Amino acid sequence: MRLYEVVYIFDPALEESAIEKKIEKFHDLLGGTVQETDFWGVRQLAYPIQKQNQGAYVVSQVQADPADLPEFERQVKLDEAVMRYLVVINEGEPTTGHSLVKERPEGTIDPDDVEDDDEDEDDEDDDDSPPEFQGGRGRRSRHEGPSITLLNYKDVETLSRFLTESGKILPKRTTKVTARFQRQLGSAVKRARYLALIPYVRNHEA
Repeated sequence: MRLYEVVYIFDPALEESAIEKKIEKFHDLLGGTVQETDFWGVRQLAYPIQKQNQGAYVVSQVQADPADLPEFERQVKLDEAVMRYLVVINEGEPTTGHSLVKERPEGTIDPDDVEDDDEDEDDEDDDDSPPEFQGGRGRRSRHEGPSITLLNYKDVETLSRFLTESGKILPKRTTKVTARFQRQLGSAVKRARYLALIPYVRNHEA
């Protein structure tokens, strides 16, 4: 058994009672234990899905057998009320759109904030930052604010700090994060884009 997180985007015209019945049916297919279900309600999509500009988001965490996933996904795909869904192995993210942060005494250094020289990969291909952001290796802070213990792909506010105005992920020489965090960031942004939480390309039109 593994703990999975399932994010559903339902047709916004569907009533909450109908959504609850569908989720119950889907979870019965998994045959596991539902740890938590979070109804986000109807939200604006970052880009249209199936000609809809809004969607009803539901996030569930379910302890299930991997062998039951294929039939579960087949049934979800056949349901026309499900505009989009995502199944991922839960790594500790909360169902809400918040990352986990930790407090540490002022003046101390978090080991995760120290960047190793040999982990500095793929920067050159993605580095369009001004010269003043480059160089200066050593101890670096991830960004202003509390240290992020676990980056939640549903946390749009935090993810947006690491994106350019055009929606491109900032290189770590600009954000001054570790290579490991940059990889986590890339994965989180891809998931958030797929779920229409953030756009693939920002619209500059008023």
